[in-house]
Amino acid sequence: MTALTTASADELRDRLTGDIYLPGELGYDGATTGWNVLYTHRPALIGVPASVDDVVELVRYARAAGLGIGVMGTGHGPAALVDGDLLIRTTKLDTVQVDPSAATARVGAGVKWGPVLDAAQQYGLAPLLGSTTDVGVVGYVLGGGFGWLGRKYGMAADSVISFQVVTTGGEVLRVSADENAELFWALRGGGAGSIAIVTEVELNLYPVTTVYAGNLFYPAEMAAEVMRRWREWIVDAPEEMTSAVTVMNFPPFEDVPEPLRGQSFVIVRGCVVDDLALGEELVSYWRNWQTPVLDMWGAMPFTQADTISNDPVDPLPVLIKGSWLGDLDDAAIGTLVDGTLPQDGPPLVLFSEVRHAGGVISRNAGTAYGNRDQELLLSIIALAVTPEMTEAVKAHLEQMYASLAPQRTGAYLNFLDGDDRRDAVRQGVSSFDR
Repeated sequence: MTALTTASADELRDRLTGDIYLPGELGYDGATTGWNVLYTHRPALIGVPASVDDVVELVRYARAAGLGIGVMGTGHGPAALVDGDLLIRTTKLDTVQVDPSAATARVGAGVKWGPVLDAAQQYGLAPLLGSTTDVGVVGYVLGGGFGWLGRKYGMAADSVISFQVVTTGGEVLRVSADENAELFWALRGGGAGSIAIVTEVELNLYPVTTVYAGNLFYPAEMAAEVMRRWREWIVDAPEEMTSAVTVMNFPPFEDVPEPLRGQSFVIVRGCVVDDLALGEELVSYWRNWQTPVLDMWGAMPFTQADTISNDPVDPLPVLIKGSWLGDLDDAAIGTLVDGTLPQDGPPLVLFSEVRHAGGVISRNAGTAYGNRDQELLLSIIALAVTPEMTEAVKAHLEQMYASLAPQRTGAYLNFLDGDDRRDAVRQGVSSFDR
């Protein structure tokens, strides 16, 4: 820390209703790490604001001390590591207010999707959350936000009514289509970056309570065949259905159910809204073709949306790659199958998944979120539990990505971590056009 920040830390602490932590203090280490434990911040100072006024105080303090600022909410998707500067953790900005008559929610910057979904479902409403309710609302929205309701209702960024932000100059602004419109455009899908610190977001909610959703598990040796069949299935898919095909290696962890533990599968997963009979009809395309090893599709309350992807909640060291694909041709399928399924020894990749976008997403516009004309979204996640394994996984992922170069068309910020996310902002953002 600089002499200025060291001398004034206690004074800053007295001005905040939240907390600050200096290196070596109890609470500092816990506040530096998010969900992906592969990335650890080493800031000179951590601020945990409990109000927008606290955020203003922290921003002004950083400016006076000559410190850069990084922001972390729930810790998913670190864009750039903070080393020697101020890290603001928004976890105490945790308010959730649902207005059922307007079908909207006002959400603090430290909130995950779980509390928003629970509050909204009391009124028969749902937010446009992602594949897990454990992800933070604001970070997800700033990166675009494509989830299981996407083809029907659009990106989470499209559902934003307004933001409350603190600028880098310490000014509190309301940002909407009518106020600070250019900033409103930039925050919806632009990844935020150094534009402003979002302290609250107001979102539209949608009439979703029960869906037809789940997973079909087929043997791993059928992976290429299933992916080709999924490619045909989605050609005329109705907008009510958002689906994905996933090649997955389940780790041999005790919390993984016994039928899946340590096994590999190809999975057809997704969600159909508004029409349960339509969902059953669509999935019959698979049931009438080959009986899956496990059939977990069916009607479910949307409160159980996490069971569609079953993303891990506990912190893990992972490497993440993501890209839009112009085509899922046979060459791309071969790369994903060969690169994901074990060849010799344990698998390096946890899973590779291709989601079907399009629908309402492709018709909405007016935000920084780009690549709306693309319909296939790839994500690859790999475990990296040791430094040696990390290097091996990085090399493996880079090789897969190089092989997919003919099909890759652009970045999706929420499926990138670390430097990849920072460097890809220009690929994932559209041009401003009022």
